[in-house]
Amino acid sequence: MRRVNAESQRVTPAPGAAPGSAATLRRLAVPGGILLAVAAAFAYVGTVDPNEPGHYPACPLLRYTGLYCPGCGGLRSAHAVVHGDLGAALGANALAVLGYLVFAVLWTVWVVRTARGRPMDIDPGPPLLWGLGALSLVFTVVRNLPFGGWLHP
Repeated sequence: MRRVNAESQRVTPAPGAAPGSAATLRRLAVPGGILLAVAAAFAYVGTVDPNEPGHYPACPLLRYTGLYCPGCGGLRSAHAVVHGDLGAALGANALAVLGYLVFAVLWTVWVVRTARGRPMDIDPGPPLLWGLGALSLVFTVVRNLPFGGWLHP
């Protein structure tokens, strides 16, 4: 049985429950499953080279308009990260590398808070969401302008 302390929103284990109990492991199952899925995706992309034609479908926006979308080069970036080539990863898609870093930090915070029995509460709010949208838009526009050639995948 668990008690919830409303002031700190901390889930406290029932008296006599050990910190490494089955309840803690059960709470860590979801973050562990997410990590397993992401690791499997990165392992697949690391094994099947996106630089070789025919392995992955082409970006429809690039194919039909010739414009790079914010995700163009994301698979090549993930492939480079798996192989430890940060320079190539940043060259393929710098925004994706930033996304990998943000995911790693948020996942780590999630695991630590979950292991301590605290809820993970992310409420980005409109200013952050608008800022992320603006960053993505600026990245997309700059990488499609002549002086943004260094952002091409």
